[in-house]
Amino acid sequence: MKFLSKINLLVTTVLAVFLFNSCSDDDNSTPIQQDNTIAYIASQNSDFSLLVSALERTDLVATLDGSSQLTVFAPTNAAFTAFLNANGFASVDEVPVDVLTQILLNHVLLGEFMSTALNTGYVSTLATQAGSGENISLFIDLSSGVMLNGVSTVTTADVDASNGVIHIVDAVLGIPNLVDHAVANPDLSSLVDALTAGGNTTFTDLLSSSGDFTVFAPTNAAFTAFTNPRSNDINSILANHVLVGASAVSSGLTTGYVNTAATFDSTEDVFLSMYVNVDGSSVSLNGSSMVVVADIIASNGVIHIVDTVIDLPNVVDFALADSTFSTLVTALTRDDLTFDYVTTLSAPLGTSPAPFTVFAPTNEAFADLLTELSLTGLDDIPEPTLKATLDHHAVATLNVRSTDLTDAMIVPTLGGNITANVTGGATLTDANGRVSNIIAVDVQAANGVIHVLDKVVLPPL
Repeated sequence: MKFLSKINLLVTTVLAVFLFNSCSDDDNSTPIQQDNTIAYIASQNSDFSLLVSALERTDLVATLDGSSQLTVFAPTNAAFTAFLNANGFASVDEVPVDVLTQILLNHVLLGEFMSTALNTGYVSTLATQAGSGENISLFIDLSSGVMLNGVSTVTTADVDASNGVIHIVDAVLGIPNLVDHAVANPDLSSLVDALTAGGNTTFTDLLSSSGDFTVFAPTNAAFTAFTNPRSNDINSILANHVLVGASAVSSGLTTGYVNTAATFDSTEDVFLSMYVNVDGSSVSLNGSSMVVVADIIASNGVIHIVDTVIDLPNVVDFALADSTFSTLVTALTRDDLTFDYVTTLSAPLGTSPAPFTVFAPTNEAFADLLTELSLTGLDDIPEPTLKATLDHHAVATLNVRSTDLTDAMIVPTLGGNITANVTGGATLTDANGRVSNIIAVDVQAANGVIHVLDKVVLPPL
């Protein structure tokens, strides 16, 4: 409907400048009203004959002829001809109807937007993403004239119609994929440079494919501020910004863990986790990066622009990011502890004593323990007892995934052996016979893995 309103507005303005030639309607075409609608204005201009033919073939004449106010970016015949030639079509009739329909709708916005009302940024077109039905995004760049998706320029603006406005453009807007959107936005140029550095096409090929992806795209400022303090491989860092197999719009994000395309070890098909937190006023990732522009919809996924490069997380990063572990963090960082857990558990993969397997009790697990022991807080636990307790939750030099656990398996923690069982649910049994349930598994960091417990594991009493 937006596309029709825009066409009407464009045609009205252009009538004063261009000579309009009547175009005969096919017998099977939808009759076009003669009240200066977008469709009518287009039908009277011979330079829009291919656009009119495309509208008739896709039964979109009624959309641009209706009462809804629309903004239409109308390609000329020259623009359509160039598009057809570039895609191997001899005529509009050769373009599949479903494809042509979405291409036309990608030129239409719902609502009337004169040129003075346009701003640099993203708007939603009437085209939709296959499967999800989300409206495809259009990037408008006003830095030099009016540029659309980095490929089409408005040559004549503000052609007024009775049901909207038309802006004439010099190129047909194809349905953008994720790479197209990244290339079109000047504030993502550093990301594009990183993706293609050294002639690398791995990411551009992947993100141009038809699969569903969610990309968290750092701004240029984010890349400028990023110093890569952990000396991680840039390709692994980039992969850590991509979710494969899902086009996750902001309304569909929930607080919890997802898997990125980055891997724990290049020799293993084990993907790193990302902690998404939507509990606040905005979306945060791994506790360090915030989404500043959400829901840029492409044909093959969605982009969320973020303000910080998301480095490969270690197990400490997850503990700090996830408020479920705030009591554990308090315990690990108590001033009187004689062991530096944070520094030790931050050791990168490939350096001793990484990797780690951490069994992480929730806040509720610690609260239950304090109640059980009739204590008011962690400070009531003597340092030797607290250290011995924490030691029983960490395994050094091993990345033990849930699939590695077996019944009666001996788990060699820093504090001593505990026993794992998986029949009837994964559990850990300490030397006192105390059973802790593993309630979440395989939170995979770059230097180890976390499993979540509902009870604190205790040293021998």
